[in-house]
Amino acid sequence: MPVETMRAQRFYADSRTITVETVPIPEPGPGEVLVKVAFCGICHSDLSLINGTFPAQVPVVTQGHEASGTIAGLGPGVTGWSEGDRVVVAAGRPCGNCANCRRGEITNCLAIQLMAFAYDGAWAEYTVAQAVGLTPVPDNVPLEQAAILADAVSTPYGAVVRTGKVGIGESVGVWGVGGVGTHIVQLARLVGAVPIIAVDIKPEVRERALELGADYAFDADDARLGDRIAEVTDGRRLDVAFDAVGLKSTFEQALDCLTVGGRLVAVGMSAESPTVGPTSIFGLTQKQVLGHLGYQNVDIATLAKLVSAGRLDLSRSISEIVALDDIRLGIEKLERQEGNPIRILVAP
Repeated sequence: MPVETMRAQRFYADSRTITVETVPIPEPGPGEVLVKVAFCGICHSDLSLINGTFPAQVPVVTQGHEASGTIAGLGPGVTGWSEGDRVVVAAGRPCGNCANCRRGEITNCLAIQLMAFAYDGAWAEYTVAQAVGLTPVPDNVPLEQAAILADAVSTPYGAVVRTGKVGIGESVGVWGVGGVGTHIVQLARLVGAVPIIAVDIKPEVRERALELGADYAFDADDARLGDRIAEVTDGRRLDVAFDAVGLKSTFEQALDCLTVGGRLVAVGMSAESPTVGPTSIFGLTQKQVLGHLGYQNVDIATLAKLVSAGRLDLSRSISEIVALDDIRLGIEKLERQEGNPIRILVAP
């Protein structure tokens, strides 16, 4: 019997090159489902694997970890799901072997396996996923918006709600208002932060941030940035700052704009190494620096409910959709920030 095939992007670690190839459609194992991919986002972390900022975990892998689609097949032992169900795929899976997994704390897995890094992702016509990590998509939520819930929106949600613990009335600053920063602004507004200050070097991005919920938008290159933030916060400066870029300059600038006891949440990633300055000043000001990664699967369901109910508007978040064979073009557009995309999707 001939093996059924599909088209998939493949990243080769030794040469750091990508291709689109014909490969066998994967078979779902016990507890797994086969998902026909509708849309999958292109994320900066995907670029980081290609350019070498993130080390490769396997020699060859299909990238893409922000996926929505429909269930095309059920593996042995899967219950509660049916073929045709609209779903979002979790962007990671617990290892099942670490100390926390063995005691049932799978959400605190010590060796989480990341989709598109440790195992094949969804820049492909089909992908395999654990049934326990799936989230149903409400009928009134478009699948292209559902796809980005799996990172571009849920990672900001985790940063705002879980790591930053933003409270009603707290002042918030967001450095870098692209794919992640845009959603931090929207979610900070949703939880009642005020004022929300967007910081970016591009005027058009700052203007967009104001349209999507920021109260103020300032130029990161403004020599008076700290004074401007103080002026609009009654001299207090920021309770919480989010660095969605991850550069030395953005990290240090955000840290400098915090109030006494303020929190800096580092969301963006790069190979650069910022400093917190003299430990004496860091201690005296009681500032906190918090690293953030990802989300909990339950967060995707929460966000899907908010989109379904009209509380969270992601209609402007999809900047462009490219075909799988044009994946290289989508990657290049994100890398160059052409058109200041919030999220570019692949439609396999």
